[in-house]
Amino acid sequence: MSFFAVLLGLAIIVVYLSVVIVQQGTVAVITIFGKYARVLGPGLNFKIPFIEVIYRRISIQNRSVELAFQAITADQANVNFKAMLVYSVLNQGEETIKNVAFKFIDEASFMQALIRTIEGSIRSFVATKRQSEILALRSEIIEHVKSQLDVLLESWGYHLTDLQLNDIAFDEVIMRSMAQVVASSNLKAAAENEGQALLITKTKAAEAEGNAIQISAEAEKKASQLRGQGVALFREEVAKGMAESAKVMNEAKLDASLILFSIWTEAIKHFAENSRGNVIFLDGSTEGMDKTMRQLLAVEKMNSTAESSGLITPPPTLGGR
Repeated sequence: MSFFAVLLGLAIIVVYLSVVIVQQGTVAVITIFGKYARVLGPGLNFKIPFIEVIYRRISIQNRSVELAFQAITADQANVNFKAMLVYSVLNQGEETIKNVAFKFIDEASFMQALIRTIEGSIRSFVATKRQSEILALRSEIIEHVKSQLDVLLESWGYHLTDLQLNDIAFDEVIMRSMAQVVASSNLKAAAENEGQALLITKTKAAEAEGNAIQISAEAEKKASQLRGQGVALFREEVAKGMAESAKVMNEAKLDASLILFSIWTEAIKHFAENSRGNVIFLDGSTEGMDKTMRQLLAVEKMNSTAESSGLITPPPTLGGR
């Protein structure tokens, strides 16, 4: 019974050592006496006990790692980077799995090489740029790193899925100076905008004032012309009326000074009714009236001579066409 028990126990041990269960998203690399033999996929697998050995289990799922490092720009400014790296095994091909399993002695060595390669790539790119350019070159930095890592990672059996620069920060002194520059630029832009707005307002106001002055001047000019024409017509009609009256009185052998006396009387009456305390001097002497009458008769004589010679067209009568 003891012999059979030993055999049963050995059989159970052999079966236990022969069964290999590989988790989903993982493959197992089998070696025989230290030499690569084959790859076991996810699920239930069997191996030869004591001869085939599981050298390494490799995850083919995406993996991520966070990086934090510093770089120096061309103008000697320190830049602090925080990045997240997402990578995975390139594929489940046998050669790819062999590269992943045997290129590096362990996972820690691979991670160290990967991180140092990324940091070196970013530092070499940043060293060619100035401080003021870095913040605007986030996507360019990522593309630069990917272009350099793609071939290298494929030779290791990996693929760079994503690289994100989550934070780009300068030293505190530089950050304060950059904030002051931004604030100064904003104040300058605000002052320029305010100046432009004030200039536009003043310009529009000046244009409106100029247009108002021009319109007022045109209106005053027109009014002056109309007033002048009205005064001229009034004087012309008065002269014509007085000359006609003087002519009639002369033909009737009457004293023409009666006309001036009548006008003088009417003027005094008008002044008395509408005066507001002004002092007006009138020449009411016989000599003054006689002088005025002679001037009116001379004007009438000149008009008659001009009409007879055709130089002046006489005004139409009420019955004329």
